[in-house]
Order: sequence, then structure tokens, then C-alpha cells
Amino acid sequence: MIQDIAPHIYHNEYHPSAPAEDSYLLCYQEGKILLRQKEPEGEISFPRFRELKEKEEHAGKLIYLFTIDEDRFYLLGNAEGNDFPGCSFQEIRSLRLVHPQYLAFAGITGYQLFRWYESRRYCGCCGAPMAHSRTERQMYCPACGHYEYPVLSPAVIIGITNGDRLVMSKYEGRAFTNYALIAGYAEIGETIEDTVRREVMEEVGLRVKNIRYYKSQPWSFSGTLLFGFFCDVDGDDTLTVDHSELAMAEWFHRSEIRGQGNSSSLTNEMMLVFAEGKEPR
Repeated sequence: MIQDIAPHIYHNEYHPSAPAEDSYLLCYQEGKILLRQKEPEGEISFPRFRELKEKEEHAGKLIYLFTIDEDRFYLLGNAEGNDFPGCSFQEIRSLRLVHPQYLAFAGITGYQLFRWYESRRYCGCCGAPMAHSRTERQMYCPACGHYEYPVLSPAVIIGITNGDRLVMSKYEGRAFTNYALIAGYAEIGETIEDTVRREVMEEVGLRVKNIRYYKSQPWSFSGTLLFGFFCDVDGDDTLTVDHSELAMAEWFHRSEIRGQGNSSSLTNEMMLVFAEGKEPR
């Protein structure tokens, strides 16, 4: 999955410091990221601090994000593609298909933080400009004292099984047209297991039992923390599809299941695990 970057090590501790000459700069527009890409190999890199013109002016505006190994990553706002020769803005979802994987992970994780910072420029309580904390990854309001931390949205990916069959679906009205598993966000006041039961009932009309945890994944494309579960049908296995959410949903035998795209997503891994008969029982 996209977060599996070993032997590289991701350090998300908030220890801001001045950038080194080789520090990476992450630059975004809505839905896009500034990349230097080698074609057709799909290898990417990001601009370095040493390439930034008028460093003294910009250094104070850079936002420290995280470190991978010894390399520090910083958010640079208001960058243009022509600020860095050889770089261009490309669709953020292209990070699912490029390498090295640790830089793809850095790019999408930085995007989640970029979107959070962009949406927290003004206080939601009094409307005054927010400020950056010097000691932790926090935005606070000097006027009224309100403060906020980065938001994570918990969600579930659900492999519904019945013997050697698995429910696979396709989303309604989305650009993503590959097969997927049933999924949904947790609601206020419910356990993550209750989220599994509710989403399955809402989307395909099934009751389930034997809910067992598989694995989690930070999915920064949507600002989500995903929890993967397998579960068994409890009783009738007739699907009643909610077509406001799903274009289709059907039972598929293990032998019919193929991978969907690459290995970046928890959904794809869960499909392949089931196809190989290795899902938790």
C-alpha cells in the first residue's frame, strides 16, 4: 500500500527547523501537485530549497510538514510551475502510479496537510486570522483562543463474504470506475464495528456477523483513516443495492477476482487477499 515505504522511515513528529539546501518543497493547487517527472519511467521528484529564488524572503513562509529518513519536507504556498524549471502541476491522483513510493507517499500526505491549512486560515468562532503554533501542529486564534488540530475522518472498507464469494461494487457518479468494496464514513456516536453493520445494510441490504479486523490505511487522497474489515453474511444473501451510492454490486467467486490497478490501496489488497483465500477467518 502507498504508506508501505520501508526501508524509508516516516517521522511525523512536529519539530520545525530551518530548511537545509536539499530539503524538499511541496507545492499544491487544488487537486494538483508540482512534480518533476521522468517519462516514461514514472519516476518523480520535488523541487529542493536550493532551487528557490529569493530564499530569504520565502524561508519564513515555509511550513514544516514532516521528515522521511533525514530529508525534511516543507509546504510552499503560491508557487507557479515556471518557478521551478522542469516541474509542472499534475493531478494529485497520479501519485498512485509513480515511484519511488516514499516520495509518492510524501506528496499525498503533504496534500492532506495543505488542504487542512488552507481551510483553517480564519477562526471558525470569531473570524480572526489563525496563527501557527510554534510547538505543535496546531492552528490557534490569537483573538479568542480557539485552536484546532489536523482532522482525520475514520472510514471502513468492508469485504462481505459468503463462503468463496465476495461482494464487489462500483460507485455511482464517480470518475473511479474500477471495482471496489463497500465503504463508508463513521458517524458520531457509533463504534467502528457499528459503522460496518450500518454501511452494509444501507448500501446492499445485508445483515452481517463475525466482523474481523484486517488492516488500516491512512488515505490522504480524501483525508481519511481507513479500517479494513471482513465479515460474513448473516442469513439471506440477496443484495438490495442503493443506487444513489452504487452503480452496481454483485457476488463474485474467488476465481473471478483480479487486482484493480496497482498495489497502493487497502481495497485492492483486500480483494487479492480474498482471491488467494488468505483473509482472516
